[in-house]
Amino acid sequence: MKLLVLGLNHKTAPVDVRERLAFGPDIIVGALRDLTNCDGIAEGVVLSTCNRTEIYCAVQDCSEEAARHWLSRFHGVEQERVGPFLYAHLGRDAVTHLLRVCSGLDSMVLGEPQILGQVKTAYQTATDCTATGKLLGRLFQHAFSVAKTVRTETAIGSSPVSVAFAAVNLARQIFSDLTQQTALLIGAGETIELAARHLHRAGIGRIIVANRTVERAHELAAQFDGYAIALAEIGNHLAEADIVIASTASPLPVLGKGTVERALKKRKHRPMFMVDIAVPRDIEPEVRELSDVYLYTIDDLQGVIDEGLRSRQAAAAQAEDIIAFHADEFMAWLRSLDAAGLIQDYRQRAEELRDDVLARAQRQLDAGKPPTEVLNYLAHTLTNKLLHAPSSRLRQAAREGEAEILVAANELFQLDPNRAISTQ
Repeated sequence: MKLLVLGLNHKTAPVDVRERLAFGPDIIVGALRDLTNCDGIAEGVVLSTCNRTEIYCAVQDCSEEAARHWLSRFHGVEQERVGPFLYAHLGRDAVTHLLRVCSGLDSMVLGEPQILGQVKTAYQTATDCTATGKLLGRLFQHAFSVAKTVRTETAIGSSPVSVAFAAVNLARQIFSDLTQQTALLIGAGETIELAARHLHRAGIGRIIVANRTVERAHELAAQFDGYAIALAEIGNHLAEADIVIASTASPLPVLGKGTVERALKKRKHRPMFMVDIAVPRDIEPEVRELSDVYLYTIDDLQGVIDEGLRSRQAAAAQAEDIIAFHADEFMAWLRSLDAAGLIQDYRQRAEELRDDVLARAQRQLDAGKPPTEVLNYLAHTLTNKLLHAPSSRLRQAAREGEAEILVAANELFQLDPNRAISTQ
């Protein structure tokens, strides 16, 4: 049994191709059953996110073509259309790939942690519908353990590499405990949503979302137990905010110096942390002149992001070493399965020889032969039968100059370690 990964991701395929091969939650169970019913594919896991679609298989021999055919057939897409965007990994490369994916080394944002949860969900779904077995079960549990080791032993996820992450990290530096703080998020786009998620994970006390379209603000705020206001209401609520993060598409600033000044008076000059990550800017630059305001723009954050990216890249190099070690460890376990099968076959053959010789010896006893003579026959015949095949192979190895086989046999049978092996 061999391991195979077949897939595409944000680095190999544009979004329109990724969309064609995506697996929604409503079809994933049927897809897994269909996949594992294919000839040569014994186990399967399907991982489908916005950035990647991958199938992990335990296959007989090399069933890459079967997997490619299944993927295109299931989605009704010609192989020629998607073939150039697909990658395939076999054996150790497949193991390494999964370990890198789980550790965030193959993500669009280096070191992001969300992918590990997505892989765990994909594996659990496959397990629940009995699409996994011994091989993929061991592989995925191993991958989860390695990902935890990478997180523990490197700084792969500790440095900010997105604007939203950098903004929240700076807020945590200013307010060490966010549980008592209120955040006002101006806008409701992707960056603001990501900032809301980071704040929520950091334990923010309260979230207010202000947006031109109040319905959209309500949708976002509801995800984090916050409440929504219109942009025109910002002045009434600004004094409540300890943290302000702004990112709208407005051509003009939505927050002026006068509004901030009035809010600071209401706050009795308690500090306010503000991040303007919009282009054009949402907060008037003159706000920076006010005491008790920490105002950062996207340019200010870029240095934090660049430093974080360098830190993650250094951590990624450490992570690659960890992954290489654990990939070898898994492959050693996989090879041991082959040895286990060989040992089982050899033991069965030896037991068959034993039973045959024992039956002959029993017949001799029944015929009245002396027990001592029968025991000698039993020992001599069984020894000859057990050693016949290995002895013949060793003589052949000597004739053909296969010294490595002779050396291996010397070690295997624990013979004289000083014996000189010559094939001359």
